[in-house]
Amino acid sequence: MDSKRLILFIALSFGILFFWQKWMSQRFPQPANAPAASAPASADLPAAAPRTAATAQPGSAPDSGRLQSAERIHVKTDLFDAQIDSIGGDLRRVALLKHGMPGNPSQPFVMFTDGKDHTYVAQTGLLGDGLPTHKAVFTAEQRDYALAPGQDALTVRLTAAGPAGVQIAKVYTFRRGQYLIDVKYEIVNGTAKPLTASAYYRLLRDGQVDNPGFFGAHTFTGPAVYTETGKFQKADFSKLDKGSAEYVKAARDGWVAMIQHYFASAWVASPKGRPSLCGPRDCRYEMKRLSDGLYSAGVIVDLPTIAAGGKFEASMPLFVGPQETRVLDQVADGFDLVKDYGIFTVFSKPLFWVLDQIHKVVGNWGWAIILLTVLIKAVFYPLASASYRSMARMRKLAPRMEQLKERHGDDKVKFQQAVMEMYKTEKVNPLGGCLPMLVQIPIFIALYWALIAAVELRQAPWMFWIHDLSVKDPYFVLPILMAVSMYIQTSLSPPPPDPMQAKMMKIMPLAFSVFFLFFPAGLVLYYVVNNVLSILQQWWITRTIENADKDAKTDKPKKPVPPKKPA
Repeated sequence: MDSKRLILFIALSFGILFFWQKWMSQRFPQPANAPAASAPASADLPAAAPRTAATAQPGSAPDSGRLQSAERIHVKTDLFDAQIDSIGGDLRRVALLKHGMPGNPSQPFVMFTDGKDHTYVAQTGLLGDGLPTHKAVFTAEQRDYALAPGQDALTVRLTAAGPAGVQIAKVYTFRRGQYLIDVKYEIVNGTAKPLTASAYYRLLRDGQVDNPGFFGAHTFTGPAVYTETGKFQKADFSKLDKGSAEYVKAARDGWVAMIQHYFASAWVASPKGRPSLCGPRDCRYEMKRLSDGLYSAGVIVDLPTIAAGGKFEASMPLFVGPQETRVLDQVADGFDLVKDYGIFTVFSKPLFWVLDQIHKVVGNWGWAIILLTVLIKAVFYPLASASYRSMARMRKLAPRMEQLKERHGDDKVKFQQAVMEMYKTEKVNPLGGCLPMLVQIPIFIALYWALIAAVELRQAPWMFWIHDLSVKDPYFVLPILMAVSMYIQTSLSPPPPDPMQAKMMKIMPLAFSVFFLFFPAGLVLYYVVNNVLSILQQWWITRTIENADKDAKTDKPKKPVPPKKPA
């Protein structure tokens, strides 16, 4: 295509990216600075008996998540290093042993915490006359639990006082190799009257969002709920501040989650392969800002009436872990949606699926990206070949273009008419060279979101100096190689007739490389390999056409043989 159309096309592409980013920032705005609740000192604890009165009526969860702290129960498994507080039996700290902290992979990633700088915990309680809420005091048989070698499950049993004659136990079950933690209430009604109760399960956190991306774009951070009726619905913190979040609030299935970049936690009311805890009644979902500034994402379950002398057990799985696709698919229906691919899910999800299948074979995400690039180029080879042939023909017409420009001078109308007549005579499509770029733009953006959302690539090495494909190249080698490859591509393209436009074309590789300096190394690796393959393909097609033209010029037609004269 001619230089003006190319410049217009590039400007349009950047315009689309700019307005897309504006739309994304409006869709997922940064939350207002909410005060992060820190754990008050133990002096705030009730000094007397561990039994506490319910702070809310059955059917409504308390509107405060204020955290008190007492004894800690330490639990260590193959995946978790966790702490349970005796106040409420809450899960207050969880470190993921298979994932490292940003910038320090040797330190386990801390997901749940109730520290001074950040609050993110899992909280539960019972609603009913005298039943223990998240403020009740629980006791355990020991302070340290560890999953022994060869042991498949670890149980932590906590007990709390309830109304006279009612025994309450809260049981955590951690299983080897699983990010699902079973949280079970055991209620024994030793009274002479039926017992009515509800259970609430919620995730509490502050509004911190620390997830910058391309031009400030970021994956979603905040609460979300999934039901068969409403499907996947999420609400950013600013909507919760205004009370304007819209979602299905009652259903007999589903789950509620708190999502952040790479990781998620969720209370799963209807896990795969198990009956829904909601039973014949609807579970009630809540996403709101509490009175103490924390944000809550939870579910309330009305338990069946427990007869006099009867016992009831209610178990709700809690997911705490990474957004690994293979793990998410096993948790619940629709749970893979916590992995945020942005508005390009329709492209990003299948791209990552193919990338994952390749990784299963090669075992390295860097080489998987390279092979995915080769596969994409193979799929679009016929389209790219047609485009490069058009560009090669345009390159041949460059001298004639200069002649037309000299002939018509400043008469741009006649010049454009002559150029279009030349295109028509030579059967050249000036827009043919745009097709590879048009194809690459959605794939490029989709692959960006696939890579930025993939925890599988987080701290995943390729080779040499690339130790983490999800962050920028520390020595900027790949961006420099990309700039060089773009410059070579530009030199193979038809030269613009305007000297100013020619200079702009030479500056473009440098301008693009500046943006790519801060892109994930995995994405830049894709683009470098893609450019190299494009250069080889374009060079080969251009060479083939030039050789064909030379052969046509040197191959003179044979003189016709005169007919024989009759005897």
